[in-house]
Amino acid sequence: MAIDDKAEAKGDKLKGKVDEVIGKVTDDESRVLKGKAEQAEGSIKDTVADAKAHLKDTADKAHDDRRDDTNTP
Repeated sequence: MAIDDKAEAKGDKLKGKVDEVIGKVTDDESRVLKGKAEQAEGSIKDTVADAKAHLKDTADKAHDDRRDDTNTP
């Protein structure tokens, strides 16, 4: 799931960059702003994906540690 989240974030950033560049070339300020907003959304999604992955790793480690503690005589 984290890979899907990261891919979606990357897609948002790329789409935003394209919209920003097209907006600059066509002198369309609203498209420039839309592109920057899409890039920001992609960055937020990327950060959330990283946090989710970190939390999952931490939870998995805690679960494994707890399992090890219950199996120790």
